[in-house]
Amino acid sequence: MVVVVSLVLAALLVATAIRKLTHAPAVVATYRRVGVPEERLNLLAALLLAGAAGLVVGLWWTPAGLAAAVGLVAYFLLAVGAHVRHRDLRPLATPLVFLALSVAALVLHLG
Repeated sequence: MVVVVSLVLAALLVATAIRKLTHAPAVVATYRRVGVPEERLNLLAALLLAGAAGLVVGLWWTPAGLAAAVGLVAYFLLAVGAHVRHRDLRPLATPLVFLALSVAALVLHLG
């Protein structure tokens, strides 16, 4: 199960990172609503790509998977918090799903 969750989450993270890297107006607007300036999108994308890479490497070397999962849980907890803090609740489902998958990946890597 750790393989499935890690690979699905990694694929979703790569897709999300690519979306951030486009700096499309809708993406920029979403992040601006929660106080993230456009110039930070590349950094956020890099963090997601690092998380995806860590999850994949973690399939062979558990410490990398654990570190990636912990980092992703923190990232998505902060994302959820930012949406709640700024009362931008419409897109809240997306970071909640990513948070749930990140927690699942962490639990499975621990097991």
